[in-house]
Amino acid sequence: TKMDRAQLMKEGYYSIYSSVGARTEIPGCSLCMGNQARVRPGVTIISTSTRNFDNRMGDKARVYLGSAEMAAVAALSGKLPNPEEYFSVFKEKILPHEDEVYRYHQFDEMENLSLGY
Repeated sequence: TKMDRAQLMKEGYYSIYSSVGARTEIPGCSLCMGNQARVRPGVTIISTSTRNFDNRMGDKARVYLGSAEMAAVAALSGKLPNPEEYFSVFKEKILPHEDEVYRYHQFDEMENLSLGY
């Protein structure tokens, strides 16, 4: 969302994403439908979108859906983790920060937030 984008930029995460060549897309039917970009033919990918079927994001692409946490663990390892690998990273990297990771946006407390309507 626009709020997430603003928060991630404020916290410096977009700079990190850019430095490793990651791309972020505007929420909506962009990459998920192959409208703006498509993945290389035949690759296996993980997506945090809400739709899943083969070839959706590229020719012969195998698409798996996952949570933001699962996508992050997959990005760190460069592969889809098995349950043991996932929970190991989750316990070490995510769970200690759960109060920060799983916080709600407080719309009424955000200065200069424009929803763009």
